[in-house]
Amino acid sequence: MQNIVITGCGDIGHRVARRWQARKARVRGVSRNRATCEAMRASGIESVPADLDDPASLAGLVVNGAVVYYFAPPPREGTTDTRLRNWLASLDEHNLPQRIVLISTTAVYGDTGGEWVTETSPLQPGTDRGRRRLDAETTLQSWADRTGVPVVILRVPGIYGPSRLPRARLEKGLPVLNEAESGFTNRIHSEDLADICVAAAERGEPGAVYNVSDGRPGTMTGWFNAVADHLGLLRPRQISLAEAQNEVSAGMLSYLQESRKISNKKLREELGVELRFADLKLGLKNCGSDQEPR
Repeated sequence: MQNIVITGCGDIGHRVARRWQARKARVRGVSRNRATCEAMRASGIESVPADLDDPASLAGLVVNGAVVYYFAPPPREGTTDTRLRNWLASLDEHNLPQRIVLISTTAVYGDTGGEWVTETSPLQPGTDRGRRRLDAETTLQSWADRTGVPVVILRVPGIYGPSRLPRARLEKGLPVLNEAESGFTNRIHSEDLADICVAAAERGEPGAVYNVSDGRPGTMTGWFNAVADHLGLLRPRQISLAEAQNEVSAGMLSYLQESRKISNKKLREELGVELRFADLKLGLKNCGSDQEPR
């Protein structure tokens, strides 16, 4: 029986778990959130409570011979991923995983001025958000080189799907950039991402990095307009980049000031994944009214 361990088992973790459960695998999920642990048990996932910020709680995590997905986000501040470092330090090097699949982010590429990005493009994150993820990648790769455990890294952009649309932001009437000033953004549907995660475990080359996207980048403003139309809400007010300095949160501004187009050619050719929701309209249709439970 295949053993699967999902560290940071939230929405995507549950979707990946269901796919492995259909293959009769034993699936365990790690989370510090009590409600998440209860949801895992209700879904037939073995719940393992642990807090990646508390090294003492990580003692005894069993990953021997398992395919491990590391989906946990880094801390919200700083330039290093202390959570991943704590997790790696807790592992018994005599009982190592069979393989690790890490979800990173395309923010490691920084702002490319709207140019296309491949896996060989320079890594030059312009935000601490991107620097934390790059630290996770390099830390895990160094650990893998030392231990010999195969690692596959997925660089993921914005994820959307049921319960993952910006309804609250749109209902608040928060502004977006003028279309002419809005940079290119990329996305992937949660169901496609779950399929990709399984493919990465089964067919990803050891040490490989794969960019994840639907291959159809668009502007951030276009994205919010499409979601508003889908939900039957008013399209957001558009403002200039200069106005956004005062009207938009620092976190959102960091997204708005980066522009890149992510190529998914390597993903499609090497992992053989056929995306079900490359078309945004079809992907939004799958989201329903965005009120479904995760």
